[in-house]
Amino acid sequence: ENLVADHLSRLVNSEVTKHEREVLEEFPDEKLLVVQERPWFADMTNYKASGLIPDDFNWHHKKKFLREANQYVWDDPYLFKIGADNLLRRCVTKEEATSIMWHCHNSPYGGHYNGERTAAKVLQSGFFWPTLFKDTCEYAQKCDNCQRTDGISKRNEMPLQNILVVEVFDCWGIDFVRSFPSSFSNEYILVAVDYVSKWVEAIASPKADGKTVIKFLKKNIFTRFGTPRVLISDGGSHFCNSQLAKALEHYGVRHKVASPYHPQTNGQAEVSNREIK
Repeated sequence: ENLVADHLSRLVNSEVTKHEREVLEEFPDEKLLVVQERPWFADMTNYKASGLIPDDFNWHHKKKFLREANQYVWDDPYLFKIGADNLLRRCVTKEEATSIMWHCHNSPYGGHYNGERTAAKVLQSGFFWPTLFKDTCEYAQKCDNCQRTDGISKRNEMPLQNILVVEVFDCWGIDFVRSFPSSFSNEYILVAVDYVSKWVEAIASPKADGKTVIKFLKKNIFTRFGTPRVLISDGGSHFCNSQLAKALEHYGVRHKVASPYHPQTNGQAEVSNREIK
């Protein structure tokens, strides 16, 4: 009986040789069995390389296919598209297109230009795929760096409007509040607050429309505090409509709309809304 078995297991074997050969973690069989997406130019490549036309094409498809074949050139192992400028551009897959757009837009020599200029750079680099212009525009719009640093275009800019308040009840902010349990079919609270005195007028309402706003202004504001000089609201359809515009014009009230990117313009009404909630 061996009484020192544990000691034997801890002995250092000086005869053990170390194998310095690294273990390869690549599996060639798995690479061969991977199902790859069929390139968009596979049919054209087969036709140019071997003259084969897909069997599932009808007469109209074959006629269109053969007409488009004149715009392609096969130079093993690549297929090239003849552009309108008679220059050859290599047809690429979707995977290659993503890498190409990154180099033509995000790289240090890309410049983060818009979609059209990025597409022009791709064409100048000698590449082509059918959805080139659409993909480059979407890629440029989704670019995180461009969204963070790009300025607001003139088309999307909101006009700046100054707010002048001099006397009590001259300027009112108005807004609808929701997210309350329905009571007597009322789902909204229409709130108006004076910018100077912070006086609040509010009513419950089943609807949020222009008629409700006009009725509220006439009954709760105009007849009690007089017609104000300015009414400030957001850009909702219940405030920006022809009925309310005509009513305010009739009473000589100036309507100012808070910009979507600067809701603090109507901040006093928002503060009153939070207090009511």
